[in-house]
Amino acid sequence: MLRRPRPTDSEEDLLREQERFLSSGTAPSVVNVVRRPDKRRGEQGTGDPDNGEDTQKDVVTIEDLPDEIPSLTPAPPKKSRFKKAQVRFEDEDAEERLDKHDTHISAVLSRIVERDTSTVPVCLPAVTGTAFPKVMHRSEGIVQGLVQGDSDQERLKIHQENQARLLGMTREEILQEQRNLLAQLDPRLVDFVRARKVQKMSDSDPVKQSNCNAQNGGVREEKPSVVSPAAVKDITDIRQEPLQVDMEDEEDAEEPKLTQQITEEDLPLKPQRDWVHMDKLEPDKLEWTKDLPPPRRKGTKKAMQARFDFAGNLIPPTEDLPTHLGLHHHGDEPELAGYSLQELFMLSRSLVIQQRTLALSTLANIITKARSGVFTSELKGSVLSTLLDAGLLFLLRFSLDDCVEGVIAAAVQALQALLVSADDEDSLDVTFCWLLGVASFPLLPTTQEEEDEEEEGMNGRETEKEKEERKSDHEVARQDIIKGLLRMKVLPRIRYILEVVRPSPRVVLDLLEVLVRIARHSTAAATQILDCPRLMDTVMSEFLPTSWAPPTSPAPHSLYGLPVAIAMKLLRVLGTAGRHVCARLLHSLGGKERLSLFLSVEPSELLLEAGEALRCSTEAYRMWTVASSYGQACNLYSDLYPVLMKALQSFPRPSSSSDHLLHLLELQRAQAILALLTQVTHTAGCHQELQAALASPQESECPPPPPVSWGHVAGLQPTVFGQLKGCMKGLAEMGRLESSLRLLPTYLLYLGAFYSQLSLQSCFQPVECLQELESLTADVLLPLISHQAVRRMMDNLKSHSAVCNPLSCCPGPETLASLPGLSCSGERNRDGLVGPGSPVPFLTSLCYLLDTITGIHKGLAKKVSVLLLADPVLVYLRGCAQAMPTLSHSSAWLLRHEHHLLYMLLRLAYRLVPVDPEVAKHASLFHQVALVMLPWLLPGSEYMVHELISSIIFNQAFIPEGTSGGPEAAALAELHLQEGVSSPPASPPLGPLLRDACGHLPSLRGCYLTHLAHSEPLVLASRDVHLGRTPWLRSLLLPDLAAGPSLPSDWPFLPLWLLLLESWREGALRVVPPVAKLARLACVFLASSDLFLEPPVQRLTGALFGALTRPQRLAALDLEVPPPGLASFHDLYAALLAQYEAVSFGDVLFGCFLLLPLQRRYSATMRLAVFGEHVGLLRSLGVPLQKLPAPLENYTSPPEQSVPLLRLYFRALVTDTLRRAWCPVLYVVAVAHVNTFIFSQEPAAQEVEATRRSLLRKTYYLTDEVLRAHLLHYKLPQQQSELGFLTYERLPPLRARWLEKELGLEEGTIAARQSSRNP
Repeated sequence: MLRRPRPTDSEEDLLREQERFLSSGTAPSVVNVVRRPDKRRGEQGTGDPDNGEDTQKDVVTIEDLPDEIPSLTPAPPKKSRFKKAQVRFEDEDAEERLDKHDTHISAVLSRIVERDTSTVPVCLPAVTGTAFPKVMHRSEGIVQGLVQGDSDQERLKIHQENQARLLGMTREEILQEQRNLLAQLDPRLVDFVRARKVQKMSDSDPVKQSNCNAQNGGVREEKPSVVSPAAVKDITDIRQEPLQVDMEDEEDAEEPKLTQQITEEDLPLKPQRDWVHMDKLEPDKLEWTKDLPPPRRKGTKKAMQARFDFAGNLIPPTEDLPTHLGLHHHGDEPELAGYSLQELFMLSRSLVIQQRTLALSTLANIITKARSGVFTSELKGSVLSTLLDAGLLFLLRFSLDDCVEGVIAAAVQALQALLVSADDEDSLDVTFCWLLGVASFPLLPTTQEEEDEEEEGMNGRETEKEKEERKSDHEVARQDIIKGLLRMKVLPRIRYILEVVRPSPRVVLDLLEVLVRIARHSTAAATQILDCPRLMDTVMSEFLPTSWAPPTSPAPHSLYGLPVAIAMKLLRVLGTAGRHVCARLLHSLGGKERLSLFLSVEPSELLLEAGEALRCSTEAYRMWTVASSYGQACNLYSDLYPVLMKALQSFPRPSSSSDHLLHLLELQRAQAILALLTQVTHTAGCHQELQAALASPQESECPPPPPVSWGHVAGLQPTVFGQLKGCMKGLAEMGRLESSLRLLPTYLLYLGAFYSQLSLQSCFQPVECLQELESLTADVLLPLISHQAVRRMMDNLKSHSAVCNPLSCCPGPETLASLPGLSCSGERNRDGLVGPGSPVPFLTSLCYLLDTITGIHKGLAKKVSVLLLADPVLVYLRGCAQAMPTLSHSSAWLLRHEHHLLYMLLRLAYRLVPVDPEVAKHASLFHQVALVMLPWLLPGSEYMVHELISSIIFNQAFIPEGTSGGPEAAALAELHLQEGVSSPPASPPLGPLLRDACGHLPSLRGCYLTHLAHSEPLVLASRDVHLGRTPWLRSLLLPDLAAGPSLPSDWPFLPLWLLLLESWREGALRVVPPVAKLARLACVFLASSDLFLEPPVQRLTGALFGALTRPQRLAALDLEVPPPGLASFHDLYAALLAQYEAVSFGDVLFGCFLLLPLQRRYSATMRLAVFGEHVGLLRSLGVPLQKLPAPLENYTSPPEQSVPLLRLYFRALVTDTLRRAWCPVLYVVAVAHVNTFIFSQEPAAQEVEATRRSLLRKTYYLTDEVLRAHLLHYKLPQQQSELGFLTYERLPPLRARWLEKELGLEEGTIAARQSSRNP
């Protein structure tokens, strides 16, 4: 039996085995030795293995072996769309296929066909005595192979053929061929050839040039001029036109200098003769050694490419920087310093590591400066939008996958600069301790692209998840940058960098900040961070360890194994995404143990740098506050109660100039502690209710009682009260003024929460509580309100308001729709709502406490009225009543906090107006503010909407006009307005209607509350947040802003209520455009078939219609603006026409609504709809001329220009469809426009003139004498007359002559006929 060769076999063993194999006669199964034929010897190939002795080369082939290596994993074969699109045949030559598709200039040159030289005599070289021919330089023009005379003749023949072809072409064809040739060549090559030609012509001598022409047989002298000089000039101008356009706007632009030959003296580096190949200077190769030319002084009007230095600063194009800065490079403009964005993108994909790192870090610096608004006044457009459109997000994502740590660090820096705003984060940290500041809006984009309806129809109904999966990464990132990054798997890469790469401290901090920004995006994004394998485990184990060694320096070289404050902040932001997320952080990831560890000791004992220790402690308290907002982690309160009491008694401390930063950090820690105690108090206040619900068998799905009860927190109030008194004393000391003003709001919020929950407890003792409240008011609150420092702060209320100053919270110039932010900056924060001198947090907390106190102790209400009657507060409220803030991400978070202040001021007014006459004098102002505020309230404020409607909006005490002669005054004003102006049909006196409206305010309130019942879940969720019902909270992320405000701007459109507002609170509806008011009122006629016929509805709708059609309001009515929710007003008008034809019964009020849009200044489409599609309603549209809602002249002038509409007017008149008895208004309108048209002598188009003559002829020969007389004798509209217009007794001579001319009658014929009819 044959055996396989072994590695240990020698050559003799192998030969022995071969002989055994050959002697056995066994045929090979899969291996054949094929002998390749030797083509040089003419041999034929054979497959006989026995002839191996003559084989030059053997090839081993294996049967059934594929030509390509099979894939290791089963996968479908790859298909190329390019290969599929090209059809190839087996016998097609590859060279021919390449020539067919090649468009390079070499393809043009390769088509040059060589002439046939077979008949040309060949002159052999002369026999010489030398062994080798003489070496000839290329500059020596010796032609071998062809004789000199033959070559000259051949050249002349080619030249003559070219000339003959040029003579047969027109000038345009020559220019076109030149353009085609120049388009195929490289522009730089063309410029180079032209420059060399100009240089040679300028350097050459004319005598030498003529001698050269004589030596060449005089060809140049006898060359005929084929192209005229003018044509050559035109061609040159066409080629140089772009250059001239670029140079036109340049001031002091120098003419381009000709390239001068470089001599040895011009070189900055003198070449040595012993250097290789330096015996002869080559100018083109040594040009780069010269100094760069200075940048040209340009005063161009055109935009120039921006260039930046490595720090991200913009470099002016005229600035001449030294080359040692490294900002000059071999680009298109080497004399200009700096890098453009395009060059930085190219550099970021370089193979050199340093270049990639430098490009990414420069981009990071540019992004940072762009977000801060540095380039706003210097550059056109948005830098961030330009970068994102160029693919910045994908570039950064690819760079994160780099294997070089320096490149990764630069990419992380750029990503952090793009996503994170330090000012935004600082502002959110400041507002964390404000009233309801723990909750925040998700930073989700609000703009959504419209779906392709055709594609949606083809794919059928798709779910949101299927639509999202169908989008590409680019489409997702264009709409939402954070969602695009999550789709590109950025979280696993961040985990890899943190866990495996273990970068420097700066990179670690940047990555943690990026995670914080992603967590603020939405609950889904926060959940993805938790679900990413080993990401949060790495953060917890490496940056929130349970034990660590103290760092050896204030700036450690590595953050691994040390606590990092931003990591604790990440836990806090993740916890706001929902109670379930917070529970996972506390229990599954060990967050509860970290809180105990960081809070059980003083910051000075954390073995960290002092500032970082304070930040870690502050963030730990904030994290505990978030958990307490859900009723979680409250069992730590009992364990850490001694620590809390010690910390509470240790502040405030006076600050010193040396440790000002540390003092600010201590103040933030104190605010966080008080915010924690406030949430724990709210949670303890719910314990009794939950305990009772747990024992009751009727309750279901009730959360369990929290581990902290009211007895645990009742002892905190005396300590906090004492601290508040100490803080009050600090207002008089300059060293403690700032810290006292910062801590006062948190003290007041805690006391408000304590007393609001105390009144709900079974252990509540009213007498003792009232005494405490009186002492608190007399000893603290009243002195606080009248304190000079507080008064100075209140004077700045309006200047710090975001409602009164919309520009203070408008989106920044670099705001991206796909990356929403708060648009905070240092300047805005300094003077804005969150600035250090802002009175908003203090006044909000003070009003919150006063509302709670006056709700328990009614007798204290009148004592605190001094706050509402303060001049700064009244001025602020008047400004808010006239304001029109805009909603965006940059304004929503600020407006939400100011809405809390306005709501608390209105709540205080609700308690004071009935008991204080001085406050009651401003009841109209408070009511106006409540009305304008209601449509401002954002998602999550549904409870405030409900409370305002229940307490103030429909409260008779806030509408003093109803009881102080207001209806009578309105009726008197209506009489003055209606003098000389037509009034709507059946318009009752306005006074009784207003008096009736005031009497029905309670029923109106019930009606609105009933209509708001569909949003009951939202109201209940909002109530739990506002009242501190922490165990019921689901998430601290507020609803998305995409839904808009809680109520629409046109919410008060019930006729009875709207009449009252239009009469006494007109300013409250200023945000509603007039067309929207008219459209909403018209819906009364579309609501049902007979609702508008009810007498009460008729009276109220008529009164409202009269108010909307007053002269000043009628002038502001623009029907070209589409009403909210409709594509155009014409769509609504078409529905009204159909409804009128079906169920109107000729109602006059309904007819007035239809006639109002038919005024001449509005679009003709609505008039065409009446006289075209709905001409049948002309029989019942019997609105009298005296009840017309607008002056008749608005319908008859200017003259109608629509010829189709004029034809419809005439047809309706002559066919008796439109009669004066049926529709007097439109009868006058049709007669007036037809008369003006047929007697118009203005020049017009031929078709218009033909129509005019036709209508004039038909009018003259009408058999209806009355209609004929009206059309011919019409004079002027007269609304008070019987006909509605005035007529001539006799046809005016001018009209008579025009009529005779057009009809071809003899002169005087018409006048004679008129005389015979009227003797």
